Amino acid sequence: MENYKVNTMNSVQQSPAPGRWAENNLDQLLSQLRHFERQSKRLQKVNSLYQRLAGVLDLPGIIETYSIWLAEHVSHDLIGYHNPTRQRMHLFCSSHGPERRYIIDIAKKLLHNSGSEEQAGIADGIHSYQWNFAEDDGNTLLLLLRKNDPVPADDIELINESFSILAEPLKRTMDYEKIFAQARRDALTGLPNRLVFEERIDSIIKQADRYDCPLTLAALDLDHFKDVNDTMGHLMGDRVLQQVSKALQEQIRTSDLLVRMGGDEFLLILPNTDMAAARNLGERLCRAVEYLDITAGQAKLGISIGLAQWRPEISKHQWLEQADDILYQAKKNGRSQVAVH
Repeated sequence: MENYKVNTMNSVQQSPAPGRWAENNLDQLLSQLRHFERQSKRLQKVNSLYQRLAGVLDLPGIIETYSIWLAEHVSHDLIGYHNPTRQRMHLFCSSHGPERRYIIDIAKKLLHNSGSEEQAGIADGIHSYQWNFAEDDGNTLLLLLRKNDPVPADDIELINESFSILAEPLKRTMDYEKIFAQARRDALTGLPNRLVFEERIDSIIKQADRYDCPLTLAALDLDHFKDVNDTMGHLMGDRVLQQVSKALQEQIRTSDLLVRMGGDEFLLILPNTDMAAARNLGERLCRAVEYLDITAGQAKLGISIGLAQWRPEISKHQWLEQADDILYQAKKNGRSQVAVH
């Protein structure tokens, strides 16, 4: 009996008191509730980001929307995006004045010189955080800059979670921009197509009228291109169009708009260009095609050009017809030459 009593006493001493047991369970329950509450709040934050990004289809809009959302939870001064393969970079900075320029300069240096590893550091007194994402066409880098204090670990965790939401809109935006660009490029030559001409011509005319600047339209058509196709085949004809497009592009300015309208027909819009300057350019374009030295039987490839200067008293349709009529005159006069209105 004594042994039994001793053992019983020992067992009673080793067991927690009922009050202590209830207190421990209550602490565990409260800890779990606090954890679930934090998780719920974080999920609500991430879901709100998903809702905000749902209708955004452009890269600047994506980065701006993300930065505005993040500012509600994690203070920062700049969010940056860089994809070297796509040659796309966008920065959204909430600072102003000289401070804004200072922070943007730091961001550009970091984005251009970044490696492939995620990292955190201090650049010129600014806390920087970088994340790398592998995409189908190369790595994408996201950058966060913040003055004063470093970003707490809990906030870094929220940012990491947010990337699962941000990744899809970024990919959707890049895919959309790629499709958008393809729809406005001639698949063979890479030149802007007729759709680009229709989109831009009205604004170009309005700007010329507003600032009283000369504006000239050149209608271009290859000479003896049919002979190239008939003699050497359509595959060679496609290569010739590519060569011609490249030769023409090398002669014009970045402000000029060269469009392939279809077949071997091109339009060239020359802002702030009077007829004399347009004629000089047209003659250079004729020589550039001649220097390609492409022959098909007895015929040598050339280009005929008709020039028409914009006048406010005519319509856009009349202007296009004038350029086409003058092009016909260049063909009639012997081809491989420039004709003017």
